[in-house]
Order: sequence, then structure tokens, then C-alpha cells
Amino acid sequence: MTEKQDEILEAIWTSSENNRFTMDEIRKKCDVAFTREDIEELEEEGLVITKADNILFSPRGEERAKNIMRRHRLAEVLTSSILKLKNSEMEKVACQVEHYLQPEVEISICTLLGHPQFCPDGKAIPPGRCCQEQLTQVDRAVVSLTDLDPGQSGKITYVKPGSHSNLHQLISFGLNPGVMVTLHRKRPALCIKFENTELAIDEEIAANIFVWKMTEKN
Repeated sequence: MTEKQDEILEAIWTSSENNRFTMDEIRKKCDVAFTREDIEELEEEGLVITKADNILFSPRGEERAKNIMRRHRLAEVLTSSILKLKNSEMEKVACQVEHYLQPEVEISICTLLGHPQFCPDGKAIPPGRCCQEQLTQVDRAVVSLTDLDPGQSGKITYVKPGSHSNLHQLISFGLNPGVMVTLHRKRPALCIKFENTELAIDEEIAANIFVWKMTEKN
């Protein structure tokens, strides 16, 4: 999926909230220009269905659009109520967040905000699994690689190297943010596995690699 396709799905969703499904109405809601060919691509990917002049979601497309809108509107609540951004800045941040927010971070934000049902302009926020389970506590999720137990996994969020040479070395190994790593063992040497690679690294360097700890919940 591209950002443009996400924007079109978002426009279809917001237009359908007003029971309007035509191409012209969707264009009014969309922040990017799109053509009939763009709609046809979405249809080929099984995300939308066209009937006469109406553009409707397939079940898969509706689920995708729901997740986009959920991230966008949660970001609006976060930026307006916690970060106190102005409306224009709030919308700018929300438009970026909707494309890149990781599911585990989305759950934490929603839980911390108390599972809001509406965004600042009164539009409904699609509920997520955390809302249905009424989660009330967010575990400390970002930890140092050395805080994992053997067999536990985490997704790298950021690296705080002791020196630039360490940073370049880690990047050359492929240890970039977003990579999933598993702590294989701590003794006699700290060993990790990632992307079909097994690597022994210095414990001091490992302490500066921070990961989003994977649990049964996330």
C-alpha cells in the first residue's frame, strides 16, 4: 500500500460517514488528487468495489480504512489534549501518524488516553482490540536489549551507541530500527538472532540497543 492509496481509502471512509459514495464526493474529502485508474488499482487489489458511480469498500478494504482512521483520530486526540497543538499542526501530525504508527504503539496510546470514542471534532474513533478488552495499564514496552531474557524478542526502536563507530558497525550488520531481534543467550557471550543471522555482540553495545519488547499481547 502507498500513502496515496491510504489517503483515498481515508476519503472513501469520511465520505461514507455522510452516506455519500460517488467519485466527486470522495474527491472533496481527499487530500491528494486521484484518477479513475487509481480506483481501478484499489479494485484490482480487492479493497473497493465500484457499482455504477458509487465506490464501496470490500471487507478487506473496510478493515484497512478503519485502521487508518483509528490511527489518524487517535493522533488528533493525542496532539490536541496532551501535546496542545493548534488545529493545523494537529492535523499535519495526524496525517503523518496514520501511515506509520506501529500497532503496538497505537494500543499504548489508546490505553493511555482512556480509549476515547471521539476525536476533537466529534467524529467517531473506530474501536480496537484494546478498547474491547478495556485495557487500563501499559507495560514498560521499550527496554534495552540486555533486559530481555533468552528466547524473548523485540523490535529495534532506536540505537544509542557509545561511539559513531559502533553505530556504523551496527548499521552495517543490518541492526536498524524496525528489525526484529531475538536474544539467543547471555552467557558466555551475548548472542542475538535476526533475519536469519546469528551475531555475538559486546554487552556494552547491546545495552545501547533499545527494542519494543514483544509479548503475547502485542
